[in-house]
Amino acid sequence: PEKAPAFARRFGVRTCRSLHELMDAQDQSFVVLCVRVADHPQMLADLALRGAAVLCETPPARDEAGMGQVFELHRNGLRIQVAEQLHLRPEHAARIAIARSGLLGTITQAQVSVAHGYHGISLLRRLLGVGFEEVKIIARRSVSSITAGPGRNGPPTADVPEKVVQELAWLDFGGRLGVFDFSSSQYFSWIRGTRVLVQGDRGEIANDELRYLKDFQTPIRSVLRREAAGDGDNLEGHFFKGIQAGERWFYRNPFVPAALSDDEIAVASCLEGMARYVEDGTEFYSLAEACQDNYLGRLISEAGKCGEPRTSSRQVWAS
Repeated sequence: PEKAPAFARRFGVRTCRSLHELMDAQDQSFVVLCVRVADHPQMLADLALRGAAVLCETPPARDEAGMGQVFELHRNGLRIQVAEQLHLRPEHAARIAIARSGLLGTITQAQVSVAHGYHGISLLRRLLGVGFEEVKIIARRSVSSITAGPGRNGPPTADVPEKVVQELAWLDFGGRLGVFDFSSSQYFSWIRGTRVLVQGDRGEIANDELRYLKDFQTPIRSVLRREAAGDGDNLEGHFFKGIQAGERWFYRNPFVPAALSDDEIAVASCLEGMARYVEDGTEFYSLAEACQDNYLGRLISEAGKCGEPRTSSRQVWAS
């Protein structure tokens, strides 16, 4: 309660002290649920009783039991999508579009070193084009030291080392291989970047480089090129237009001419997708997908801790 007046002053918005007060205050198209993960099942149950449509933060619940509870609410009528935006960031969306276009042929492998746990898995599964198939997982963890970089509170204030934990996993979907790689320093580090590799039997994407065969004697090499307004002598304004490779657009920014960062574009896409879901039922990141990504992320963590392989089993949300 003591935070509410400060939020109201800072952001100029009305605050409510309870879910019931919020729901009674005004009509909503949908509710964005952004609370502790442990509170998701009960809050979602309360919202289901109110008939609300919910855009729920990630993950939808902490463990398989909690995800099963939430999925039961959905089966009984709760309208819900999950706010995973990683695959909606322009560069990742462009890679997914290329992977699905057939340009690379049949996708056989994807390697992702972008985000932790279920976030990274959500991108990996989309690049591979896999659903709820059984997957065999081998994972390892290692600890190393690097020079500390910036964090949530800003740039570093001293030249000091920090310990980082790297999680590396192989996910065998039977004919399609996923490699998950993430280091705990990557989100903010100046010296640990992200890496994405997608391979098919007729081409590959390696970060922003695209290679494919026009025919078996004609290799094509291109790059994923970001197009923006406001550079140099361009007077259109200052905004991101989209991503091209060669003569083709693989991503167009739907929020032109707003000056948004890639992650802000992705978050806006979540909100737009949720509005469309409320209107006509079109899903953009379903509860089932969110549960599966979190489930596989948990299996990777288990396999990394114990050093033994793990094999997924079909869960209730896969029905």
